[in-house]
Amino acid sequence: MDTIEAIKTRRSIRQYKDTPVTDEQLKTVLEAVQWAPSWANTQCWEIIVVKDPAIKEQLAGTLSPANPSTEAIKKAPIVIVGCARKGKSGYYKGQAITSKGDWLMYDMGLAMENLSLAAHSIGLATVQVGAFIPENAEKALGLPDDVTVVAMTPLGVPAADSRAPKRREIEEFVHYDKF
Repeated sequence: MDTIEAIKTRRSIRQYKDTPVTDEQLKTVLEAVQWAPSWANTQCWEIIVVKDPAIKEQLAGTLSPANPSTEAIKKAPIVIVGCARKGKSGYYKGQAITSKGDWLMYDMGLAMENLSLAAHSIGLATVQVGAFIPENAEKALGLPDDVTVVAMTPLGVPAADSRAPKRREIEEFVHYDKF
């Protein structure tokens, strides 16, 4: 599958088959994270691969009430937790050097998108989950103070196909020279 096709056909999937994710498939998606771009090549990401049903249950308990991804976190064969080291991305000599401060969210977005596209290209599915209580997830995963949970995604074989949602036309969001 070429890159543009992967971008256009990837979907957020919340129902997975019981089919295990192979070690080779897992390595492929983790390599996609490894090669993601990052601020000054800081590679602030830390990835936790969760297979333990008890830990997946704890993570599901950190999601906001009525989050449609709760069951996916519990039932997918694997949950990938994208974490980031604080104070690394967007910093120079210990100081944030942009108006945005810590760029960890940006770098993790790039890494998680790479992971999602790689998963889709090999027949796996994901859904980015961001509505959760990070402190509770961090406690469940035993993270040190300088690492935070940014996103979670179930990973597995999709149980059903999904249709593309409506997209804005390019003319609706592209501006030339000025807004």
